[in-house]
Amino acid sequence: MDFMKSFAATAALPLYCETVKFGHVTFFWNGNRSGYFDAEKEEYVEIPSDSGISFNVKPKMKAIEIAERARDAILSGRFDQVRVNLPNGDMVGHTGDIDATVIACKVADEAVKIMLDAIEQVGGIYVVTADHGNAEDMVKRDKKGQPLLDKSGNIQILTSHTLEPVPIAIGGPGLTQGVKFRKDLPTAGLANVAATVINLHGFEAPSDYEPTLIEVVDS
Repeated sequence: MDFMKSFAATAALPLYCETVKFGHVTFFWNGNRSGYFDAEKEEYVEIPSDSGISFNVKPKMKAIEIAERARDAILSGRFDQVRVNLPNGDMVGHTGDIDATVIACKVADEAVKIMLDAIEQVGGIYVVTADHGNAEDMVKRDKKGQPLLDKSGNIQILTSHTLEPVPIAIGGPGLTQGVKFRKDLPTAGLANVAATVINLHGFEAPSDYEPTLIEVVDS
């Protein structure tokens, strides 16, 4: 937490998300701490989620609006980091509606491209990852991986989080030459992302953090 206070004093960042996942880019990310580290340098932007309907009714949710706000922040040049959460795959996946989940994933892809194009323009770095899976497998399976059927012979739909490893992508024109993913972290997970982001900002992560996912390899 002391490091986060120091980081906030040197870096400016806005956070963009809609209501259903707003705590994930604020409270959870900030070490279970509510509020700003430095209100003069941080902006928390909560875009209201649709209310009174199931998420499969409007699977696009607020993805494009979030991406456009983030794009504008990136292009403004005011911030050292822009943090974004796109909840479409998770929230629509929980409904069990596969067709709607496909739409949700497609619009999330569109939103990510909007932000990556902006990062390309300013010579920045991107980190894209997830905290768990959901939409990539929406079928209940037996121990052999075969779909489970209900009494009527229909495939049983999975609406919970999955246990598959999630990907992480790091890149952009601002990435230092020679930065590679480490190969000595076979059980790396979400906890390793914190040190990784710290390193990408040019800082050394505290010794009690889980190790970074990256290293610089001489070419």
